[in-house]
Parts: sequence; C-alpha cells; structure tokens
Amino acid sequence: MSKRELKKYLNSLTKTQLEEQFSELYDKFPEVKKYYDFVFNPKEDKLISEARIKISNEYFPIKTKRAKLRRSVAQKYIKQFLLLGVEPHGVLDVMLFTIETAQKYTAKREMRYASFYKSMLNSFEQAVKYAIATGIIYDFKDRISAIYSEVIRQRWENQYEFERVVEQVEGV
Repeated sequence: MSKRELKKYLNSLTKTQLEEQFSELYDKFPEVKKYYDFVFNPKEDKLISEARIKISNEYFPIKTKRAKLRRSVAQKYIKQFLLLGVEPHGVLDVMLFTIETAQKYTAKREMRYASFYKSMLNSFEQAVKYAIATGIIYDFKDRISAIYSEVIRQRWENQYEFERVVEQVEGV
C-alpha cells in the first residue's frame, strides 16, 4: 500500500474507527508501543543509561564469566535511537561509548580476531560520519581523538584505517 492510498483510507475512517486502529496497533506491535511511549514521555537519559549498561555488560558481564563482545547489541540500540529521534548528542555518546568500552576490554585482554578490529573500525567510521552529518563533531572531537590515541597506544592492527577516519575530522 502506498502512502497516498493509506492517507485516502485513513480519511475514510471515522474518529472512533481511527482510535480503534491505533489502539490495535499499540497492543499488537511492541515497536508502536515503544514509539508512543517515547513520544509522550521522552526519557532519553533513561534509554541512554540502559543502553550503556547493556553494552558494558557485553564486555564486562556481571552474571557470567565470559564476555560476549557482540557489537550487534550496541547497533540495535543505535538503530532504535535513530528511529525514535533521540537527540544526536545522546546517539553519538552511545556510539563512542561502545568503542571506548571495547578499548577498555582490549587493554586487559589481547584480541586475536581481525573481525573484532574491523567491527570497531566500522563503528568508529559510523560515529564520525554521524557526528559530521549532524554538525556536532566539535563537541566530540576530544573523545574521537582519545579513541584514536588509544588505538595507537594498543597497537591495533588496523590503526592506519583509524587514522584515515580521523583525517576526515581534521578536514572539517
């Protein structure tokens, strides 16, 4: 169904029918409920705090002994924040927190998987592009530089790719 057809359909409904439709969507789809909960009560700090705890738990678990190191957990939160329209500073904070947490982990334990470093590079690149696109790069330049410095200090195998990304920041 196209957007035009949807508008035509919605215009044909009475107010009561529309209310029933929205109530049904709210009950049936958790994403719709989450969206409306956020729209009417945007507790961004709570969402960001929850995301930071979950991400931290991926690298430094409280209940289990073994870290899972899943980047997908952070990506899920970032995608959700972008869909909900969370303020850009909050979104970028979570993006950078993910990389910083991974660096704290690798400072204590050496990673042997190239895929891990590639994944962190992708996260870093995504964060820098987002910061530039939203115009908040200057607010986060210090954190981005600190991440790069830590990459150099830990001698990550793809440090030259990180350097290429940092050069984008300096060019802005």
